[in-house]
Amino acid sequence: MPETYLIAYDGSAASDRALSFGAARARASEARLLLAHVLEWSPYSFLSAEEVAERHKRRNDEVGRAKTVILDPVRKRLTNEGLSVETVVRYGHVAEVLGDLAKEFAATQIIVGRTGEKGLQARLFGSVAGTLAQVAPVPCTIVP
Repeated sequence: MPETYLIAYDGSAASDRALSFGAARARASEARLLLAHVLEWSPYSFLSAEEVAERHKRRNDEVGRAKTVILDPVRKRLTNEGLSVETVVRYGHVAEVLGDLAKEFAATQIIVGRTGEKGLQARLFGSVAGTLAQVAPVPCTIVP
């Protein structure tokens, strides 16, 4: 059974570096790639019934856009290069969702790009890569 590399991908320069790293490793080891795009969402807000319905519609629109605009072009390119690629879009806290996806898809490694955030925000809230390194259920590679 081939390994599965879960790569967090959002179209940023950091995620492009993670994708390049993961794709090169997948070519060398004949691993599958699972490209994940996580839309940040907090369940800790109180909404009316109308707001819930509107949020549901917006979520469906965002998932569709993320798939067609961000993930599908990359999937097609990598598939044309001979790699086995699957994509998934989910909502939630990025590190938690990536951990859950690793379990769900039996990933053998999670690969993320480091954004290099500095300053007060990074110290207060931490980074996705830092959090993921602490909570990941499988080995995690952070690409600089």
